[in-house]
Amino acid sequence: MDITQFYQTFFDEAEELLAEMEHLLLALDINAPDNEQLNAIFRAAHSIKGGAATFGFTALTETTHLLENLLDRARRGELQLRTEMVDTFLETKDVLHQQLNAYRASSEPDVEAMKRICAVLQQLAAEENGAPAPAATAAAAAPAAPAGATAPAAPVAPEATAMAATDASGAPASAVPPGQTRLKVTLTGVGEKDQTLLAEELGNLGDVAGRQSSGDTLHLWLDTTCGADDILAVCCFVIEPSQIDVQDAAAAAAAMAAAPAETPVAAPVQTSEIFTQAPAVSAPIEVPDAPVMVAAPVAPMPPSADEPIVVPHEAPVAPVAQAGAGSASGGNGTHPPAEKRVAAPAGGAAGHENSSIRVGVEKVDQLINLVGELVITQAMLAQTASSLDPMLHDRLFNGMGQLERNARDLQEAVMSIRMMPMDYVFSRFPRLVRDLATKLGKQIELVTFGQATELDKSLIERIIDPLTHLVRNSLDHGIETTELRLASGKDPVGQLVLSAAHQGGNIVIEVSDDGAGLRREKIIAKAQQQGLSVSESMSDEEVWQLIFMPGFSTAEAITDVSGRGVGMDVVKRNIQQMGGHVEILSTRGKGTTIRIVLPLTLAILDGMSVKVGPEIFILPLNFVMESLQPRRDDIRAVTGEGQVVLVRGEYLPLVELYRAFDVPEARADPTQGIIVILQAEGRRFALLVDELVGQQQVVVKNLETNYRRIHGISAATIMGDGSVALIVDVAALQRGQRSAAATIFN
Repeated sequence: MDITQFYQTFFDEAEELLAEMEHLLLALDINAPDNEQLNAIFRAAHSIKGGAATFGFTALTETTHLLENLLDRARRGELQLRTEMVDTFLETKDVLHQQLNAYRASSEPDVEAMKRICAVLQQLAAEENGAPAPAATAAAAAPAAPAGATAPAAPVAPEATAMAATDASGAPASAVPPGQTRLKVTLTGVGEKDQTLLAEELGNLGDVAGRQSSGDTLHLWLDTTCGADDILAVCCFVIEPSQIDVQDAAAAAAAMAAAPAETPVAAPVQTSEIFTQAPAVSAPIEVPDAPVMVAAPVAPMPPSADEPIVVPHEAPVAPVAQAGAGSASGGNGTHPPAEKRVAAPAGGAAGHENSSIRVGVEKVDQLINLVGELVITQAMLAQTASSLDPMLHDRLFNGMGQLERNARDLQEAVMSIRMMPMDYVFSRFPRLVRDLATKLGKQIELVTFGQATELDKSLIERIIDPLTHLVRNSLDHGIETTELRLASGKDPVGQLVLSAAHQGGNIVIEVSDDGAGLRREKIIAKAQQQGLSVSESMSDEEVWQLIFMPGFSTAEAITDVSGRGVGMDVVKRNIQQMGGHVEILSTRGKGTTIRIVLPLTLAILDGMSVKVGPEIFILPLNFVMESLQPRRDDIRAVTGEGQVVLVRGEYLPLVELYRAFDVPEARADPTQGIIVILQAEGRRFALLVDELVGQQQVVVKNLETNYRRIHGISAATIMGDGSVALIVDVAALQRGQRSAAATIFN
């Protein structure tokens, strides 16, 4: 079997396990570590090692093996955790992530990085043992053998080797080593090659005490300290969970021994097929008629992996379906032995595994595009039907209404597939805050809200870098040192808050700190030094926006964290490219909040349709504040700068859309048209259009892909009548009017 087809599954699951490992390590209390957390960290490392060994990823296997050994000793209480030890574990996680990315890209991992971190791990182990560190790769040589290797793992008995002594049930009669549990692992529907492969991998989890095979079924007795979930994690890279059955060997043997006494049914013929040592049956087995019909067996045989688990009413065992998450010993001693099952993949693990599937992003995008075309087609039909008399075609109009509702529901359902929780982004920052706070000598607490808030996958991936830069700035320049905070009467521990929430059709992400706040006078002075047009009459919002100018920085010293003034302009530009904008709120001595407003998705857009001459344009609704028809006295001309309009005592720059895009036959007189008040980048301005058409949701089509980039236009859409409407880039229009606004404010 070609196991390369499972690479992507392993990469994705290993990525999740590494993220879980980092999260648990950061949450670990060094002074009083929680055993459940330590066990979970160990299981994550162990699962990665098992999968890496299966696919022959040697570097990943060896590194994880050394980490796993230390984690195993820590969870057993043999190793006293220290802060520097956790730092090493986190650094190891980073190296593992680099190795994983290298294998994903079909290249070799960095050997030097591996040697360095392995040496550190070995040194830690040697210090705790009081012995010199072993060779770098000796400990992990065994599990590093690639899949399909000809030499089986040492603990696994070859198929041709005779079994050790067995008891009456066929299980090995040897004693179980102290501290270990003997598990019976049954794999069904597995070919000979996969049986050998899986037996080798299971041998890495403990000692194989016995092995029996018949056709495509393998029975294996494993003495181990691992649980059923570890076994499932290793095997599921090759076979389905429904093909795996894990039981406590003692319970299984007891059930088999009890079955003939309490259930008068002759042994099934399959017994001779299961145990290869049994002699061939020369004569048919006679089964008495009477005992066969048993209404309610007291101690039934353990079901196979492809049969449902039946639990008698006399002894309800609710946790059976959840036993896969428990320990290998299972049960609490109150249930009948036959029901003391460690895992029940058929009803538990398998059900959980099959509750989700992995689908390529390109398939989801194709589905979204098709649904978008369906919505456009529905709009075209509605446009055509609008010319008919509803009284004469009531059934048609009812059907059109139902089609519109169904198309909208389908669109929303499909769009939700691409949605991801903000926790995907926020989970990256505890490590960053911890490391930078230590480096800067500050005490900082990270608080997050709205982790479950969802955002489109494409936006999730693009928002990570801007948020990272904002967080680093807050840590370096926003939050003061412990000494300064104490001198100001503040809590010595600074607080950084990351939050996300839905507001209307947008998502609002905030980065807040309780630091010193922005210094208005310092920003204005720096802007004047750089030759920017500023004045003392500028509002705070306008002053704060100056920090997004290219090369702008008020930092007195440049550090390797921030201060070069080459990042905030990129942050703003990236957010604008996502259809969003940035706002800043700051109070001197209280702190700063940077608010990012983004659309939930780039695939659909809530917009206002406006008409200019014969053309239709779409204004994104999140920029629209209000609309009005001005009086002639409200219009003023500024020499060399165009016109402004007076709205509630404030002069706003007036942008004539027909002039911006050279549209003929448009209304040039503002008093004969409509003024739409828009806000972008903290500034308001007025946009002149002929008339308002209506508000609608449109499917966004990338203009650059099909044509080229046009200033003032962000994308296009197809209207119900089949015509193309351009979506206005409001921020770009606003930037073209800054000089006029500065003239008025000055």
